[in-house]
Amino acid sequence: MATLRPELPLAGRRILVCRPKPESHRLSEYLRQAGAVVKEFPLLERQRLEETPAQRTLIQNLDQFAHVIAVSPFAAQLLLERLDIWWPQPPVGIKWYGVGAATAETLTSGGIKSQAPATGFTSEHLLELPDLATLAGERILLARGEQGRELLRDTLTQRGADVTELALYRRDCPTYSNAQREDALGTFSPEVIITLSGETLNNLVALSQNTNHNLKQQLLVVPAERVAQQARNAGFKWISLPAALDDNAILTCITEQLAERDQHIPE
Repeated sequence: MATLRPELPLAGRRILVCRPKPESHRLSEYLRQAGAVVKEFPLLERQRLEETPAQRTLIQNLDQFAHVIAVSPFAAQLLLERLDIWWPQPPVGIKWYGVGAATAETLTSGGIKSQAPATGFTSEHLLELPDLATLAGERILLARGEQGRELLRDTLTQRGADVTELALYRRDCPTYSNAQREDALGTFSPEVIITLSGETLNNLVALSQNTNHNLKQQLLVVPAERVAQQARNAGFKWISLPAALDDNAILTCITEQLAERDQHIPE
């Protein structure tokens, strides 16, 4: 972990981290090193799915695919675990991809060289890669969660690919008591809320309904313009997108946004 600047740019700032575990732990610790007061309040819980006979056959026949795409670091990690059982060495001739650098790095750490967008970390950015532009008749395996955006599948199919989905995990909203919800959203009174997916934002909105908490006036950090528009539609007023989704980019985004606001607060 990088050493942060000694002036502690987020000293005393209250930040609510809504990422799932274990990502919430890593990001929270990073922000604490910058001086922030952090509360973890994960709004997504991921459950591994048991391998079905059909999925086992897919993995065993992986060499029949021309492309394999993992949509998240968690999907990449679970895919590597499945591969380790049936393929001591990954089959040759496949082009591998991660939606974003972190996902590609997860695959690379497992010995699989993969592509990711040079800039950006969304499905839209991945679809700009030249190797995914013309796909007539090519088979693609899409490693993902049980539900989610269909943009990748639909666009690749439109480009002529034969797309097969491999659902590796399920996403749910954790169950919180009224006291836990009040502690995170009310008593803690966050100045910054980090929601790095549309589903996370939806769960935040649902949990904060029928409360007096002024969350929609606080800084909301989201991953992409699509989620930013979703937040605007939900009534959030102060929304910011980091340049990337690594811990340092999120820290920089928060620091710059708070500093800009502070400059405009009358003394």
